Amino acid sequence: MADIDTLIHDIEVGVRETRTHLGTSTLDARVLSAMRRVPRAFFVPGDAKVRAYDDTALPIAEGQTISQPYIVAVMTHVLELQPEDRVLEIGTGSGYQTAILAELVCQVHTIELSAELSTGAQHRLAALGYDQNRILFRVADGYLGWPEAAPFSKIMVTAAGPDIPPPLLAQLSAGGRMVLPIESAPGRQVLTLVTVDLDGRLAERPFLPVAFVPLRRA
Repeated sequence: MADIDTLIHDIEVGVRETRTHLGTSTLDARVLSAMRRVPRAFFVPGDAKVRAYDDTALPIAEGQTISQPYIVAVMTHVLELQPEDRVLEIGTGSGYQTAILAELVCQVHTIELSAELSTGAQHRLAALGYDQNRILFRVADGYLGWPEAAPFSKIMVTAAGPDIPPPLLAQLSAGGRMVLPIESAPGRQVLTLVTVDLDGRLAERPFLPVAFVPLRRA
């Protein structure tokens, strides 16, 4: 059975193997440290715990998954998170990615369409001692974001749709970054980094083929 050291090694190998896509052969050390601190086994169902530290996506409830750790690390890395950031996460799921974000920034707003998944994530994060004033939960249609809490310096979307949701783009602050999987063609998704400069100019950089669950709408 793999352990956290094996998992971190596998992530580092994966990054080196995909460096031409990522534009780097190493990740921010803070991201890997955060992943060491968050016990992934706590976020997967009982029958999957034996595989919790394998570098693979695993099923949770309602046909959803906990993302492959390599993908969690890459998405977290490209946001270039800073301690003062307020982050919007679309797709709470098990709460694993939420925990990684909370290790690195001052506040996370996380949205999940499923009330059952959201409640489960809240219980897990509370049991691990995360400050509930720093992680705010909402059960809602993530495509619409959280407008009354905007703007956000960083946004992460953990499910794939056909485009960049305009409501989320409107909630991204100047100088902000968003990472999300976009359906570039039927059966094909690409992880995309969206940046907005201080003058409000938008840039998109597709950089990595991926496979995510679809972004569900209310």
